[in-house]
Amino acid sequence: MSACTKLFSPLTPRLQTLSLRSRRTLATVSTLSSPAKQKVIVISGPTGSGKSRLSLELAKRLNGEIICADSVTVYQGLDVGSAKPSPCDQAEVTHHLLDILHPSEDYSAGDFYRDARAATELVLHKGRVPIVTGGTGLYLRWYLYGKPGVPKGTLEGAAAVWAEMEDIQRKGDWYEGVEHVVQAGDPSARALPVNDWYRLRRKLEIIRSAGTPPSAFPIPYDEFRKNDPSTDLDVKDLDYDFICIFLTMPRVELYRSIDLRCEEMVRNPDGLLSEASWLLDIGLKPNMNSATRAIGYRQAMTYLSNCRKGGGKSSAEYFYDFLSTFQKASRNFAKRQMVWFRSEKTYMWVDASKNFDEIVGFVCDCYHGRVGKEVPKDLEIRKESGGKEESKKMKLYRTQNKYFVKHEDFDDVLSWIETTQGHFATLVEV
Repeated sequence: MSACTKLFSPLTPRLQTLSLRSRRTLATVSTLSSPAKQKVIVISGPTGSGKSRLSLELAKRLNGEIICADSVTVYQGLDVGSAKPSPCDQAEVTHHLLDILHPSEDYSAGDFYRDARAATELVLHKGRVPIVTGGTGLYLRWYLYGKPGVPKGTLEGAAAVWAEMEDIQRKGDWYEGVEHVVQAGDPSARALPVNDWYRLRRKLEIIRSAGTPPSAFPIPYDEFRKNDPSTDLDVKDLDYDFICIFLTMPRVELYRSIDLRCEEMVRNPDGLLSEASWLLDIGLKPNMNSATRAIGYRQAMTYLSNCRKGGGKSSAEYFYDFLSTFQKASRNFAKRQMVWFRSEKTYMWVDASKNFDEIVGFVCDCYHGRVGKEVPKDLEIRKESGGKEESKKMKLYRTQNKYFVKHEDFDDVLSWIETTQGHFATLVEV
């Protein structure tokens, strides 16, 4: 078996990849101020910006290991749709928090905080450089500043809330469910994304176990912001010397990259469509949990569910609608990521469209203390919108597909759908 061969099955039990757990309840805040803090590199950015490539090269040059901060790569079997590092990349550089869960399981920001902090300690203990990489903003915020002190979920508490909400959820009455949680004591439930039942139930579980809503618990990030919200956060109180990079590029270039990436994920039927089909086969439904809410999987599962309803039939136009929806959702997600990280004062914004070796060299120089934490002029990119010129370009932006243009370009994927989805006789409700 070669080093690049996939070494796990998506049906294996949960993998245990960490050898220790963090014992600190608020590991990010230290009462000591020491000049000898250990350094941790954090690489983030919108989908399609090249985070994995940069992290891999940094790990090679700095003797590092990568800790993945992504809400989808934690799942076994969800490889293409999450742009998971290839088996070759994983063989070359150690990656943490990949493939640790079955897709039927949920994974929260609190779970990530615990696991990523433990992985960081493990990497540092080995004398190597932790490189935390991903685009899930809440994961990274809690990782840097600490997680709220809300009570940890329990199987008993989750089961009790599930029973309490069972009738409402079975009816699919989202708004009744929201009002139920509001009446229990959390008006912020009205701000949740529609049909995010997991987070709605979690809010109710906290109320039932603690007697107060999640908002009653202090959030470390907000505490830091209160010190002086008009300036950079006071990072001297953080327990590591964080070198945080936000990798992005001009929006038109970013959107072109995202659109092409979406095409590549569905061009080969053994990619995203096959993974989405497997999720349906094991009894999951779109938007059911963390894995099936993920962009790409949610759209693909919905599309294939309807193909199954139609006996495996799909027109080129219907497939094109699915692809367009997937591309638009991915672009919108990238936009939300950029908006989120604009308020994160600890990140240096770097233009990923610039020379790659220069970007790698800059981050290495930051790590070795050869330069200050200020992006060189030739590598920086503005956090805010690029002005009238970019606004004009974005108004005129249209997807320009590379692989799905002519009618015959759809033949292979439509044939795969008919062959693999046509034998499902029962309707899969979406």
